[in-house]
Amino acid sequence: MGSPRGEARRRELLERVTDDLAVNGLVDFSLRRAARAAGTTHKVLLYHFDGVEDLLGQAVRALRERRIGSALAATGDPAGRTLADRVRAIWPTLREEELGLRRVLDQAIGLAMYDPGRYADLAREASRQYLPVLRSLCPADWSEQRKLEVSEMILATLRGFLLERLTTGDTAGVAAGFDALIRALEREEAADG
Repeated sequence: MGSPRGEARRRELLERVTDDLAVNGLVDFSLRRAARAAGTTHKVLLYHFDGVEDLLGQAVRALRERRIGSALAATGDPAGRTLADRVRAIWPTLREEELGLRRVLDQAIGLAMYDPGRYADLAREASRQYLPVLRSLCPADWSEQRKLEVSEMILATLRGFLLERLTTGDTAGVAAGFDALIRALEREEAADG
């Protein structure tokens, strides 16, 4: 398993399972379903992964990486752009991402709330993945504490907007809330001047 060939095979299997998860969600995720999606047996998956929770966690992490990559690509060249500009650039990517991806990532957070003993890491890892990226969008001269506080606010707010949009379809309310977030970020940045 530690060989380059074994690692390549593990990445290939993970990619296939991740693609299936993005399309079909978490509702009936199992090792057998994952094996079908990967075109292999559940025994092969168990050789490459430490069980269904490990496979699920890695697949959800890979989906978040896709989301982060798309969002960062949307920010473009950071020169001369404010934090509010960067968040404004990210929002359409998050808002319009494919429903399957958004649904799976929301389901992962739901699992963590429903069964924290088993799935708490799905939620904790989300913050560990997103917060460094959001901190990197903050002005370089801010203290690490300030970057963390503002990043936490952005993460919680955008999560709430995505969940509200998905569960209620209230696009007007979400748009109004997003505009208020942007104004708050502009005020936060203006406090430096």
